[in-house]
Amino acid sequence: MSELIGDAPAISNRAGVLQAVLWDMDGTLLESEQLWDIGMRELSLHLGGPMSEETRISTIGGPLDLSVWRTFDGLGLDPTPDEQTAAEDWLNAYMSGLFAQGLPWRPGARDALGSVRAAGLGQALVTNTGRILCDVALDTLGRDHFDHTVCGDEVPAGKPDPAPYLRAAELLGLDPAQCLAVEDSPTGAAAADAAGCTVLVVPSLTTVPGSSRRVFRSTLEGLSVADLHALHASGRQ
Repeated sequence: MSELIGDAPAISNRAGVLQAVLWDMDGTLLESEQLWDIGMRELSLHLGGPMSEETRISTIGGPLDLSVWRTFDGLGLDPTPDEQTAAEDWLNAYMSGLFAQGLPWRPGARDALGSVRAAGLGQALVTNTGRILCDVALDTLGRDHFDHTVCGDEVPAGKPDPAPYLRAAELLGLDPAQCLAVEDSPTGAAAADAAGCTVLVVPSLTTVPGSSRRVFRSTLEGLSVADLHALHASGRQ
């Protein structure tokens, strides 16, 4: 079940006006994609060989089960269901150790979260990361920033499927068109785009292609609530 955190602000339902910001976590709010890079490469070695750059790129921003399967596939392996589950468990345990050592913020992310909350807009965390790891990360992010969190193991399908963003909008009582999603990867941007959100893309490890709903910024530093309103409006034109 998706988690309700804190008291949700009173959100009006004015069509077409920004009412909430939906934040991706890894690579967007937290500098954790580098940790996932370590974890995915260690998983590949654990399974029998080094990970190619092609395979690594294919796993960025993806749901854990698919990323693990692509790691097997990149090594020319066809896992049994038990082998797939064991590899997922291994990766979760390894990443829990890395997360527990500390999670640095992406530049400007902490201030942006605080500004959105102070302005009375809704906020949700929407991540492909599972609940166990997300709860570790929330110790850094601060649970009081978010009205809801939606994790990859709490929806029928993870990003790039729109299900996580559709669920977040539903929990906030909003149409996705009233939400601005903030993403760093092609996978996440595709999910938010397909859900009907305007997408603010702040790339991290990979280049993200453009679309009519996507607006781009090189950093979250200096991002104001007025900027968010303007970016949301520009993505709806």
